[in-house]
Amino acid sequence: MARTRRHDPGRRERIVDAALAVVGRAGLGGLSHRTVAAEADVPLGSTTYHFASLDELLVAALRKANEGFGRLLREHPALTDPDTGLADALARLLGEWLGGERARVELEYELYLAALRRPALRPVAAEWTESVVTALAHRTDPVSARALVAVMDGICLQVLLTDGDYDEEYARVILARVLNEAPKPPLAGSNEAPKPRLTGSSEPPVDPTDT
Repeated sequence: MARTRRHDPGRRERIVDAALAVVGRAGLGGLSHRTVAAEADVPLGSTTYHFASLDELLVAALRKANEGFGRLLREHPALTDPDTGLADALARLLGEWLGGERARVELEYELYLAALRRPALRPVAAEWTESVVTALAHRTDPVSARALVAVMDGICLQVLLTDGDYDEEYARVILARVLNEAPKPPLAGSNEAPKPRLTGSSEPPVDPTDT
């Protein structure tokens, strides 16, 4: 008598979650159908049934990993408020994203950059870029939106690869330059003196003894 197959409609999604957990813990080198099956607590045949190759599994994992930033971008109140400057909104959003669970952010970028070696992932990486461009284009023009994505990617990678701290003010200034937004005025009552000019100024140095 044939054994009845257990009804498990969430198995495919559980396998994708298991793949994310494996990559997050052991990196891409630790990913295999066997390690994912063990993580998901499913038979090995289930992983190959749903995903014939590891590339197929990685495509599904990358799409799911991208959902986090995409959701934040679509739902962040600062981005939906037309009275908030776009540079301010994006600088704040990056701070919240990078200031959350760092391992999750690193996992998303590890999968994103895996497209360098795995051509099957490149369309998914391109989809993510286009989705962010589309989300930003309603606040600016498409060319500026694409430039913003490139700058945000660069800022995030610098923070992650150097294990540095995110500087929200620096990000705001750089993003404002891309958007050609007016400089943010100092807070009312601020006693902060203007910063000295950096090297490259054509003005001669001032002699403090010259009266």
